[in-house]
Amino acid sequence: MANAVTRVIHRCDDAKESENLDLSNCQLMQVPDAVYHLMRHTELKTCDLSDNVITKIPPKFAVKFNLITDLNLSHNQMSKLPEECAELGNLERLDISYNSFISLPRCSFKMPKLRSLKANDNHIIDVEVDELTETPALECIDLERNPLAPRIHDQLSRITKFVIVLSPRQTEDWEDLTI
Repeated sequence: MANAVTRVIHRCDDAKESENLDLSNCQLMQVPDAVYHLMRHTELKTCDLSDNVITKIPPKFAVKFNLITDLNLSHNQMSKLPEECAELGNLERLDISYNSFISLPRCSFKMPKLRSLKANDNHIIDVEVDELTETPALECIDLERNPLAPRIHDQLSRITKFVIVLSPRQTEDWEDLTI
């Protein structure tokens, strides 16, 4: 545990110069309050929280790190993001892959500069397709290896406004007319 704490402190110190906070692989269950304190005079550009056991991001995260352009939350245990994440007005890339999301976080539809959303390898069944198509800057979304409902998969596959990466749709038993 002491090693993990030391690692976090060293990485915060590194981020003061690079403006890139890398807290991946630190056994974090949440973003420690000390991180907000250590980074209070630093304008972060990127934040990597991947490969931890984080279950949620607090609302203050978006307030304290509102200038980041790249946020990696992959390989955690998250199922939602706070609505305040919509305040991440400069965020261009969001990676929530390999988590426990069952739907896309609503705040992601409101991020004005979000260009790339990686949400592959979650448990996403439903997508608010209308809201997704209204996302102002979105260029690419990865929804591979999610158990999307057939109707949602079909709706998404018809969108041409931006690139959507989908796994091939699994045919339901009742749809297989060859039986």
